[in-house]
Amino acid sequence: MDREHALELLKQHVKKDNLLKHMYAVEAIMRGLANHFGEDEELWGLTGLLHDIDFESIDWKNSEQARKQHGVLGAQMLEGKVSDEIVRAIRSHNHENLEDKPETKMEIALLAADNVSGLIIACALVMPSKKLADVTADSIAKRYKEKAFARQVRRDLIDWCEKIGLSHEQFYEISLRALQKISRELGL
Repeated sequence: MDREHALELLKQHVKKDNLLKHMYAVEAIMRGLANHFGEDEELWGLTGLLHDIDFESIDWKNSEQARKQHGVLGAQMLEGKVSDEIVRAIRSHNHENLEDKPETKMEIALLAADNVSGLIIACALVMPSKKLADVTADSIAKRYKEKAFARQVRRDLIDWCEKIGLSHEQFYEISLRALQKISRELGL
């Protein structure tokens, strides 16, 4: 599946603009990471783009059941349409509620990218300009340490960048540059 077809499929299942922007952000970060590691940018990008394809299809009112569906439903939606690597990464990004533990560099990167995207976007939103251009790796590092800032961001999963051989500073730089490239698309 190429990006154009992935976007068509994605837009059939995701209607909320903020969720789409989140998925574009994770895609951009995954592409940046793939480039850094010399991996397949298309594969990593599609993984980031499609990782939450099932989010609006799940009944989140029953949170325990929903937690066990997220990733499973997405994998079912994508089975036979994308590579098995993408399907497995999407399942494993909900590893705490499923039995699929992230093992590959791409699977681990997805968890870290999913969370750092929220931290970086929150950093942009508190800037007077509300622009990614004004965010720095240093400002991300400072905000990372503030537990009350962007509370929903899982800092323990951002830490997984170290499992793929990146320091926090390197990870912030790669992620920030990737998001700055799509700042217009994100409205930041």
